[in-house]
Amino acid sequence: MIKIFPVPYFMHSVRFLTALLFATICGACTLPVIPDDAQSTILALRHADRSGDELSSKGQVRAKNLPAAVAAYDLDAIYSPDIARNIATAEPLSQATGLPITLIPKEYAGARMTQGHPDGTVLWVGNKDNLRALWSELGAQDPAPQNYGELFVVKMQGKSAASVTRLHVPAGPP
Repeated sequence: MIKIFPVPYFMHSVRFLTALLFATICGACTLPVIPDDAQSTILALRHADRSGDELSSKGQVRAKNLPAAVAAYDLDAIYSPDIARNIATAEPLSQATGLPITLIPKEYAGARMTQGHPDGTVLWVGNKDNLRALWSELGAQDPAPQNYGELFVVKMQGKSAASVTRLHVPAGPP
């Protein structure tokens, strides 16, 4: 014979609160994804030339040339991982446009940028590894920008890249 005891009222509350806490934690842990209707334009480039962890003199010139290289685009945001050489590359553009450099984790950068600007134009200053990861995330077919000065414009159509245009940021006088 099985004896069933009634559950005290406070136990229902504990179960409910536990379930609510679990749902909240799981909801906060969901991974960001590129929106189905994303129409973002993402300008992606590798940080400028470096010497050690800092920009070289050639890299500083290239960073100063970045605003002219992207002048045809009406940027909504500038993104970078929290890496000094990436931030140093973006600083002249930030000063020229008045846009702050938004630091985001390199993981799921494409999703974070397209969620923040589903119809906007943003710029990502990355490095070799996170640019390859971004390329994969965006579904871009061409190799990711890996060389100093390469600037790629990715136009999103939903969850994948519809087109990729290759540009260049010069390291000398424009």
